[in-house]
Amino acid sequence: MFISNTRQIKMKNRDRAEINAMILDIARHSKVTKTKIMYRAYLSYNKLEEYLTDLGESELLEFEVGAQTYRTTEKGKRYLEIHSRMNELISINRETVF
Repeated sequence: MFISNTRQIKMKNRDRAEINAMILDIARHSKVTKTKIMYRAYLSYNKLEEYLTDLGESELLEFEVGAQTYRTTEKGKRYLEIHSRMNELISINRETVF
């Protein structure tokens, strides 16, 4: 899925949308802790806090207080689908140009 693609490109410079998608993908299938997200997304603690706050305020990611875990919301899953489609279109466009 998304994470394996990112690892294949040797962690190029990532934009905000790319990092948001990575975090949402990590929390997509199961509830995960902040630590797991931080290590899997290759983010510092401060940057992770910033992204988690933004994703939570945008209602793309939700935090379960009792379990101290994060989970991607339905809105977040739609974001991932759109992000994936955009990446496909960009790669198709690059193939036709070159």
